[in-house]
Amino acid sequence: MNQNQGGNDARHDDDSALSDFLASLVDYTPTIPDELVEHYLAKSGFQCPDVRLIRLVAVATQKFVAEVASDALQQCKARQSAVVKDKRDKQQKDKRLILTMEDLSKALRECGVNVKHQEYFADSPSSGMDPASRDE
Repeated sequence: MNQNQGGNDARHDDDSALSDFLASLVDYTPTIPDELVEHYLAKSGFQCPDVRLIRLVAVATQKFVAEVASDALQQCKARQSAVVKDKRDKQQKDKRLILTMEDLSKALRECGVNVKHQEYFADSPSSGMDPASRDE
C-alpha cells in the first residue's frame, strides 16, 4: 500500500511542477511572438485561447531551433577544421566560421528533418557559360 501512496505523491509532485511551470509562462515573453505561434497553430487546425499553451509551444520551438543551430555550428567547425588540416602549409588567418546549407542540412537530418534545397545558379556546373552552349 505504501507503493501506491508513493506513486500518488510522485504524481502530485509532477502535477504541481507542471502547474508551476505553466503559471510561470504567463509572465514569460518568449523569443517567438505569440501571434506567430498562433498563426501556425491555426494554420494546422489548432485553436487555443490559453496563452500558456501558446507560450509552451513557443518555448519548445525555441529549444528546437537552438539545438539545430548548435548542431549546425558543430558541423561547421568540424568541416572547417578538416579543411585546415588538409592545408597545413597555409596559415589560418581568417577564423570566421561560414555556416553552409550543408551544415544546416546535416544538423536537421539528425533531428529527422530532411531538407531538399534547390541548386543555386552559382552552384550549377554550367554557371558562367553562354546560354546557347548549355546542355540542359
